[in-house]
Amino acid sequence: MSAFARFLNSPTGPKTVHFWAPTLKWGLVVAGLSDTQRPVHKLSGTQNLSLLATGLVWTRWSFVIKPKNYLLASVNFFLTLTAGYQISRIVRFRSAEGDDAKGILKYIIDGQTSE
Repeated sequence: MSAFARFLNSPTGPKTVHFWAPTLKWGLVVAGLSDTQRPVHKLSGTQNLSLLATGLVWTRWSFVIKPKNYLLASVNFFLTLTAGYQISRIVRFRSAEGDDAKGILKYIIDGQTSE
């Protein structure tokens, strides 16, 4: 059996949702990367916090399930990195604006300043 045929018929191949769901989820990573060009004050802390959390959970889950899904793990790993980078941009921006740690956390969670 050729390598392509093995890939095509594998439990995580393109005939299954285990292939298409992570493939389409790369769109979230691309959107996060395009947000690096967006002004920091327009970034959503809650959205990026949610993306960070889901990326962490699903990266771990990808190695627990049978069959292991490395494509799902990779997309969620990069989703975690992208969201983490955006949160770090928000933290640096709010620090430069004079917010303390409590104000930064409030801004990320509620989208509000500590004023």
